[in-house]
Amino acid sequence: MGFEEFYSGQDGRVCITAEQASRFAKEVAGDFNPLHNPDARRFCVPGDLLFALVLERFGLSQRMTFRFHSMVGDRTELRFKRTDEGVIVVETEGGKRCLEAETEGARTDDAAVVEKFAREYVAFSGLNFPHYLKPLFEEKGVMFNPHRPLVIYDSMAFSLDELPDQGPDVEFARGALELAGKRAVVHFEFHMKSAGAIIGAGSKKLVIGSTIAYNPQVMDETITRFNGMKASYESGL
Repeated sequence: MGFEEFYSGQDGRVCITAEQASRFAKEVAGDFNPLHNPDARRFCVPGDLLFALVLERFGLSQRMTFRFHSMVGDRTELRFKRTDEGVIVVETEGGKRCLEAETEGARTDDAAVVEKFAREYVAFSGLNFPHYLKPLFEEKGVMFNPHRPLVIYDSMAFSLDELPDQGPDVEFARGALELAGKRAVVHFEFHMKSAGAIIGAGSKKLVIGSTIAYNPQVMDETITRFNGMKASYESGL
């Protein structure tokens, strides 16, 4: 099946519309971050879609590190390439780097394995809020500003002990939140499993642009709106 419906390509270029990006976020990742809505003032393509397209083009390696450098807007033309140093780069036609990925170890280009892993990871990643973030907010006594919920995907990395014959399952392990003034840095650790056995681990890093004091009522209202948007969207599919 792949991810062809979420982008268009010609002459080595990739173009993602706001509508395609929003559909991927909601239908594949279950991610209802308002930044991915087509009409968002600061709309950006989900980092998880770029991640999936890198895997689709360059395969799944035992060890991979992804660093996101800049947001991608509606219909931005992108190039995916590997540099002479072996780094995978996603950049605009003007040469602005949006994503870098480093790889090590063995690699598989088996399309079924690669797609299964990409979808598993993206489904895990899309559960940032409220599943993983709310408990950390409660613990630390902070939350994002619901009027400006700026949650930035900074980086992720993983290491597999072996490449599975089938795409590994991805499971949440633990989370941590550190405050840096008004900003917050969040780490989500995850395990990768095959036939029930852990065969690797990874970590995802988010940066929350601005935090406020935790307010249970406001958080509950935010989650209610989130669940309402999700239910409304899914009822229309």
